[in-house]
Amino acid sequence: MSRKGSCLDNAVAENFFSLLKTEMYHGKHFKDADVLIEQIKEYIEYYNTKRIKVKLKGLTPIEYRNQALQAA
Repeated sequence: MSRKGSCLDNAVAENFFSLLKTEMYHGKHFKDADVLIEQIKEYIEYYNTKRIKVKLKGLTPIEYRNQALQAA
């Protein structure tokens, strides 16, 4: 169980939400909650399928996972 207020306990989630805030909606205003929710869904799709990661050898997370599964 993680401790309250300790970002090290959930560093992966903290990192994702930090990127979400800076890359997706920093400085933007949304008409209503439905528009915001749709934008978040689109960002998650982009993050998982199109965003190239240097740590993953220049692959997207899904490409890297598929490559790892084929090697196993």
